Amino acid sequence: MDLFNPVVISIIVMIILCLLKLNVILSLLISAIVAGLVANLSLGQTMSLLVGGMGNNSETALSYLLLGALAVAVNKTGLSTIFARKMAQIVKGKKIVFVLIIAGISCFSQNLIPVHIAFIPILIPALIPLMNKLKVDRRAVACALTFGLKAPYIAIPVGFGLIFHNTIRDQMIANNIEVTNSMISKVLWIPAMGMVLGLLIAVFFTYRKTREYKEISLGEPSNNNEEIKMNREHWCALIAAITAFVVQILTKSLPLGGLCAIIVLAVTKTIKFNEIDELMNDGIKLMGFIAFVMLVAAGYGNVLRETGSIETLVNSVASMVGDSQFLGALLMLLVGLLVTMGIGTSFGTIPILATIYCPLGLRLGFSPLAIIILIGVAGALGDAGSPASDSTLGPTSGLNVDSQHDHIWDTCVPTFIHYNIPLLVFGLMAALMF
Repeated sequence: MDLFNPVVISIIVMIILCLLKLNVILSLLISAIVAGLVANLSLGQTMSLLVGGMGNNSETALSYLLLGALAVAVNKTGLSTIFARKMAQIVKGKKIVFVLIIAGISCFSQNLIPVHIAFIPILIPALIPLMNKLKVDRRAVACALTFGLKAPYIAIPVGFGLIFHNTIRDQMIANNIEVTNSMISKVLWIPAMGMVLGLLIAVFFTYRKTREYKEISLGEPSNNNEEIKMNREHWCALIAAITAFVVQILTKSLPLGGLCAIIVLAVTKTIKFNEIDELMNDGIKLMGFIAFVMLVAAGYGNVLRETGSIETLVNSVASMVGDSQFLGALLMLLVGLLVTMGIGTSFGTIPILATIYCPLGLRLGFSPLAIIILIGVAGALGDAGSPASDSTLGPTSGLNVDSQHDHIWDTCVPTFIHYNIPLLVFGLMAALMF
């Protein structure tokens, strides 16, 4: 592997800067400039590619801002507090049960009710007081949330999982390997089991001990023993949340869903007209940073693609492996890890990798099923742990609402260790099995 490839150097710089706790946006900007300069692009060209590529995540960024406003509105009505109280009654002081329920809810966001991270800013902040009472290590919750945001779409061809499987199918067919969705679902559940193992290790071993957090008021009712009954505002907030979900499903537009939900809240006078400015400002405070990270991440990914260095990196792997299936599979997965760490999206990595991985896999004697595993896992590797991925940004947005959860050390590093390592091992074994 060419260690002086602009992609490799840039991503190493990004990882080091993030681990040193430099602001994620600044880390991405510096890493993009490094990639451009190493690839012999001028500073002007690099910045032009960076800014030009930011639009690729504009819909996601707008979604975050509107969902942030919706989350603030729902929290003000007290609906989230009611859910938190019900949750407390269910878990009855059992930390592990609480974390596993969070993982289950997160799984539903990918398949059963495909809203992706939309539920996090609405639900998780209201559960922070309960987490503090249970002394739950929020790193375990971050792992639970990221598990639900990743594992289901890898293994289950429903919701976002269907999109992921269709992307793999279409890209492999485009590169002269005929596959079907049934073939993909037949094998991708194996590497996904590696993530199940990672979740169990995180919950039952790594982060099982208690962790103390400062009690910071988040605006919840002061009398925690007083029972809160559903009133008109609560029902309207619930209708608004359902509206966001239904509109998203019907129109395939999450920003439109968020906008319609806010309109419902305004029309029903759950929020007053003169409170909308404050609502939007609070929503931007909650989710604005995440939105800008996604914009800059898209620009960074565009710089990496336009340098042509990704193709060069993949081709250098092809020239190194010889006839060794083990070495070929290992290097293909490691390249996928690097690329996805930089781009921050599994879905966007698949088309880049499939172009080279399909002919390389055939040359090494891999079966179509093995190539499915290599492409699927190589695309998914790095999504957990990437500072620029919504699979890590989403959990941080909810868990850091009281500024006591660090994005890099409390979300990215734990999810990288517990998911990328098992995915790599299980993916490698599965590819060699088939």
